[in-house]
Amino acid sequence: MHLPLSRRGFLLAGAGAAVALAAPPAQAAPRRRPFGRYGSPAARLTPGTLYVDPHGRGDHTTVQAAVTAATGTARTLVLAPGTYRETVSVDATRTDMTWLGAGDDPRDVVIVYDNAAGTPKPDGSGTYGTSGSATTTVRADGFTAHRITFANDWLRADHPGVTGTQAVALKVMGDRSAFHHCRFLGHQDTLYADTGALSVFARQYFAHCYAEGDVDFVFGRATAVFEHCHFRTLTRTDLASAPYGFVFAPSTAGANPLGYLVTRGRVTSEAPDGHYKLARPWVPSSDTTARPMLTVRDTWLGPGIDAVAPYANMSSSFPWQEQRFAEYRNTGPGARITVPENRPQLTAEQAASAHRAAWLGDWEPWTEDC
Repeated sequence: MHLPLSRRGFLLAGAGAAVALAAPPAQAAPRRRPFGRYGSPAARLTPGTLYVDPHGRGDHTTVQAAVTAATGTARTLVLAPGTYRETVSVDATRTDMTWLGAGDDPRDVVIVYDNAAGTPKPDGSGTYGTSGSATTTVRADGFTAHRITFANDWLRADHPGVTGTQAVALKVMGDRSAFHHCRFLGHQDTLYADTGALSVFARQYFAHCYAEGDVDFVFGRATAVFEHCHFRTLTRTDLASAPYGFVFAPSTAGANPLGYLVTRGRVTSEAPDGHYKLARPWVPSSDTTARPMLTVRDTWLGPGIDAVAPYANMSSSFPWQEQRFAEYRNTGPGARITVPENRPQLTAEQAASAHRAAWLGDWEPWTEDC
């Protein structure tokens, strides 16, 4: 008999995804070859490869221990299937690091924790804040991940007295950061695609990825391309009316000509029709000169998106109409243009320059999938 999933188990399985619900649990019986085609400690993929396995068949049982041991550059971590309940931080010195999920599916390898912005720190020095809530934080340039789930399973319903409900699954700040076939699970502020400094225009690439959440769940100031990605908006039992939240909240620096580019993706929802906005601009108090930029093109927008008014303000001081929001050739019920002034469109000439190569320059991460 199949027992019903807890809310936390449901989050990790992937809300609304029948395939996810049918998938075997991440902590199933250990495989005989936990690292698959990527070798083992006895037959390393490269001399710089380290193996992580929660059952003790690798070099380390936690991801953070492996990161700490992987000094220098161009190190590879192979992660055996399992759930790694921990926070992980990759500092700026560990450049060109690659993480390989050894499962056949990103659901097989899950890195998860449950801090929120309002969670008190154990040392009594205050709360974590949004950035500190991240389950995984990557500061190094040249980071690449394949087939891994990054999750934050902190839930509002479990903490009704906490007002700082931002709970980041992944915060990535490095230039040339690429994620292939990865999942990002959370509620508010799930995926923080950012930079290490206001003056740095970090390039990031997400291909065939899945992200879910409710409030601003893809946000930050990186120059990021999301190609063939699936974004899913969650339902909310704590709200009685729309909007439930916002998919994107870019905070692009004013001097940066390129923000977020979403291409050939899809946006679905488990919430009622029209209960989500596609985006709102984030102009943080630390950078009031920001001019958030988002281009969504050739993407299917489901009925969960409010087609009449798909954008909203985060602050009346910075109306979305004064930012850099645009669409091109989107389809689906959430893409219907009923009020043209609410749906800024690229011209064909502008769209010809809105592609991954223009965003990422001489870096071609789409050739690196494995």
